[in-house]
Amino acid sequence: MKVSVQTPNFDADQKLINFIQKKMDKLEQYYDRIIFADVFLKVQNTKSRENKIVEILLSVPGDEIIVKKLAKSFEEGTDNCAQSLERWLLKRKHKIRAIA
Repeated sequence: MKVSVQTPNFDADQKLINFIQKKMDKLEQYYDRIIFADVFLKVQNTKSRENKIVEILLSVPGDEIIVKKLAKSFEEGTDNCAQSLERWLLKRKHKIRAIA
């Protein structure tokens, strides 16, 4: 799967990009027809500690899903997004199997 990481207004280090790639690759265990994932990392200007926004656009044949999470760190936000996407992919897989 092709993963594109976009970080407006700051530069992400390679360690973070590798972490995101690993999490996105793990999603292929749940649904093997994923086309690509676009990951957007943003920092919100607030006084709150939870100011990191992780937004993931996942494209599968016939559908696209966007998951957006707010967290203290990009790693935590990526984990939360990945868990939501796992649940969505499993539901989609079961729905396709039920129809076939």
